[in-house]
Amino acid sequence: MDKNKKSKRSSFEIKNKKIKFAGVHLIAEFWDGEIIEDSKKIEKILIGAAKAAKNTPLKIAVHKFNPQGITGVVLLAESHISLHSWPEFNYLAVDIFTCGENTFPYKALGYLKKKFKPKKIEVKEIKRGKSF
Repeated sequence: MDKNKKSKRSSFEIKNKKIKFAGVHLIAEFWDGEIIEDSKKIEKILIGAAKAAKNTPLKIAVHKFNPQGITGVVLLAESHISLHSWPEFNYLAVDIFTCGENTFPYKALGYLKKKFKPKKIEVKEIKRGKSF
């Protein structure tokens, strides 16, 4: 494998700091927002978040639990975006992991905030693969 070849999943380089990492991983907690239990709406929201981040969707899987709750994931050429809901706690777990120089995970997060309208949000950012 040619290590000099770049792909959509190539690393970032922070300008002027020479720090390289594989990608940005946002882990977000949404509380007291809109709970969407419709699988088709969740698919559309996942695609919208991917497009907002300038990502390339590859596949989508959504599973509706009985009696409530939903898990959805969109696999991206640049990694993934996933949602996991617990309506009984009015809680949504959001996971956005993107890599490559031309993706914008915070735009995906902004899109999801608009769709779910949480009253309380916590976000953690992890720079994945920072040691290479």
